[in-house]
Amino acid sequence: MQNLPERSKKNRLLVPAAGWSHSGRETLREKNMSITGGCYCGAVRYEAEGDPIMKAQCHCRECQYFTGGQPNDFMAMPEAGFTYTKGAPKRFAKSDVANAATREFCPECGVHIVTRSQALPGAVILKVGSLDDPTVFQQPQMILQTADAQSFHHIPDGVPAFERFPT
Repeated sequence: MQNLPERSKKNRLLVPAAGWSHSGRETLREKNMSITGGCYCGAVRYEAEGDPIMKAQCHCRECQYFTGGQPNDFMAMPEAGFTYTKGAPKRFAKSDVANAATREFCPECGVHIVTRSQALPGAVILKVGSLDDPTVFQQPQMILQTADAQSFHHIPDGVPAFERFPT
């Protein structure tokens, strides 16, 4: 019997992730992942395709404002594979901050959906709460901006953590 490539639930080919070994099949990842999501009221919807660039949790003070005080779980996806499929977001960038990130959110319900940052060119930063299936996030690969973390924030053990952005 021929060994066929393993496939995901969505029938996408699974390929080895970085650090994969023949005995570690749990490290397989989807190639050309397809993600859908949107806001709370349904006025804004999106699709994102490609390999995730990064899965992280950010504790910066700015993210705390947008999450209501908690760290921000996000997944960065290739900008070329991202499209809004319904509605159009409202955009905001703080004018008194150099190279401020642009936040995109629903103009009806206010849910923050996407961030675009000059620090991550070619990527859209999707908010995990806006994903139709938040379980695709699994867990962060890194924790950012821990210098701004509040005493009530949980920083997971065993995940690389940085006081600011890694260099």
